[in-house]
Amino acid sequence: MKWFNTPMDKISFLPLLVMLNSCDHYGQLTVLAKLPKSLEECSGMVSVQDAVWVVEDSGNPDEIYKVDYQGKLIRTLKVKNAKNTDWEDLARGENGALYIGDFGNNTSDRKDLVIYKLPDPDIEPGNKIEAQKIHFRYPEQNKFPPKKARRFYDAEAFFYFQGWLYIITKNRAHPFPGTARIYKVPAQKGHYEATLITDFPTCPEWATCQITSADISPDGKTIVLLSYGKLWKITDFTMDDFSKGAFTELDLELRTQLESVCFADNNTLLLADERKRGTGRNLYIFPLEQP
Repeated sequence: MKWFNTPMDKISFLPLLVMLNSCDHYGQLTVLAKLPKSLEECSGMVSVQDAVWVVEDSGNPDEIYKVDYQGKLIRTLKVKNAKNTDWEDLARGENGALYIGDFGNNTSDRKDLVIYKLPDPDIEPGNKIEAQKIHFRYPEQNKFPPKKARRFYDAEAFFYFQGWLYIITKNRAHPFPGTARIYKVPAQKGHYEATLITDFPTCPEWATCQITSADISPDGKTIVLLSYGKLWKITDFTMDDFSKGAFTELDLELRTQLESVCFADNNTLLLADERKRGTGRNLYIFPLEQP
């Protein structure tokens, strides 16, 4: 499996880059760069050589954007055969393929959930890229919308692993039960019923316990789940039910609208938050193993 275009030793400069370019610290995170002013609602991100590809959520253009580690926008691609209803995360698969999760579903009333599969954008010529569609539904849902106590069908997080896309839901049930669900769908175009793997506990606080992004490390040994201020590190797991692995809950000591996380290497995370109430629109760096 090819996860990155960049050999691992080529991204070891990241800590040095942070020391040279940023002395700002936000809780446990360190600012790597300010994202471009045009990208105020970064909702998903994957790492490539010296840069990240990002998407924005609902109300924004049907485009993907490449931004370098200095925060400069270096490429924009229009996504053909796609509509940004509510793009909520970005994942990377084999041969550089990207997956856009158009599964934001705040009131659990959508019947048009889709994941867009793109070829490797770094080798795509021109300024447009063609999307294939992976349509899916949650077979447990039979009302659109369901009662507030059963609004389990929003999602903002997923990752690719060995031919499957693993979706982690953002529980919007009221009262909030402090749980999330894991579903999986095939990573190829078609129409599917998502397979429910399990429900698992996150934590009880509504504001900081809803999952907003996820990723798996290049070596496949670590999964991270992000929320508005917390990070869960999962190790020693077996697929499909990675919720039975070893969970480490980390308080990032930052309460901005953190919506994106991805691995730069097996031990280094990149995170981003949306601009809200005068804060955010930052690209952060975070080492999983603290010195």
